[in-house]
Amino acid sequence: MAIKSPAKPLPSLRSRLLIAAAVWLLAIALAAGYLVPQFIKSYLVDQEKQQLYIYMDELTAQTEVDSNGKLIQPRILSNPRFQQPYSGLYWTLKVTDQELRSRSLWDTRITGNEKKGFHGPNNQSLLVISRQFYLPEIDEPVQLSIAANQDHLLHTITKLTHGLWLMLATMVGGILLLIWAQVSWSLWPLKKLQARLKDVREGNATELTGNYPAEIRPVVDDLNALLFHYQELLDRARNHAGNLSHALKTPIAILNNEVANLPESQQQKLSPLLQQLQQHIDYHLGRARMAGAANILAAKTTPSARVDAISMAMDKVYASREVILVNELDSDLAVAVEKRDLDEIIGNVIENGYKWSNSLIRVHLADETPRTLAIIVEDDGPGIPVDNFDSVLKRGVRLDETTPGTGLGLNIASELAHSYRGKLTLGKSALGGLKVTLTLPKPRQ
Repeated sequence: MAIKSPAKPLPSLRSRLLIAAAVWLLAIALAAGYLVPQFIKSYLVDQEKQQLYIYMDELTAQTEVDSNGKLIQPRILSNPRFQQPYSGLYWTLKVTDQELRSRSLWDTRITGNEKKGFHGPNNQSLLVISRQFYLPEIDEPVQLSIAANQDHLLHTITKLTHGLWLMLATMVGGILLLIWAQVSWSLWPLKKLQARLKDVREGNATELTGNYPAEIRPVVDDLNALLFHYQELLDRARNHAGNLSHALKTPIAILNNEVANLPESQQQKLSPLLQQLQQHIDYHLGRARMAGAANILAAKTTPSARVDAISMAMDKVYASREVILVNELDSDLAVAVEKRDLDEIIGNVIENGYKWSNSLIRVHLADETPRTLAIIVEDDGPGIPVDNFDSVLKRGVRLDETTPGTGLGLNIASELAHSYRGKLTLGKSALGGLKVTLTLPKPRQ
């Protein structure tokens, strides 16, 4: 079964919570920073207009026409600023070709329009209200406009907006700091759980200990139950291996004694088979006992050192073949595989190369990801037909019955690699022979 490549890790819970809080706070702060000044400006402008309407009613009541049908300058209004030049409070009366202006306008006029804004003396920004009304003596409507300098109002709104933004920035920063503290405190049990899991992975503990919140406690209990079940299975496998070893000793001993009494020709035929049977039994029982004692979670081995050790052994066993093994693996590379298991995995593959290569075996790193690395063992031998790649990985399958072996080597290597969530794949080597790719997990940091 192919092992899926690990998915890209998601952002941490702390990051996701802080990002979500920051987005919402910034959205609220931006909306408040824009809308609140608009509401305040609208309120202040309405208040100013209400005052101007009072002056408009007063001016309308005082507007008169003389005997010639001309407008008469109204009497002095209640606010003396209408008499002070450039005071910021102005009025104009227009009818046909006649125009009267407040003394405060002096020698200037109100210019502009509602779209671009109104301006008065010294380029003052004006707030203007207008009204048309009729007098009995004049057929044309009288246009009355009253204006007030709104520079001070705009300046007040600008100061208020700056203060509001400063207050909002302080508030957002303070709330984010508070949320960060709250999130850190809330996630502290998960950090504690991670530390306890690391202790279990490194073999320093057999279960998760400590007090946890109600939301995490069921997870801790399930993990402890799983760890207990895992340890029970290992202990049970070791006990069964011991029992099986004792159960097989007597029959094997009896068979050996019986064979010893047979003629020499029959002994030569049966003795190797019994020895091979004993070797297989010892090998698999040894593996079962080893699996029961090994701490897979804390496993860490350097492939380069094991390749060198295996190569030295194989050079003696297959000295007559004069095969050269080139180890190109870095000495600091490590895999999360128990030492003896890695020896079985890579040893079987290398031994297969010693059996079939012409003169050269090459071991090198093919690929590396944050969680796995791929080791290639290739040779310059005859190789294996592509159609037989799947079959040679099956238990006991041998393509050449004339070469010594059991047909278990590549099968054992493949099954062991799979037990560590790795895989073994076959391909054609650039050297001309077989290329075996071992994908194995890297130790967790």
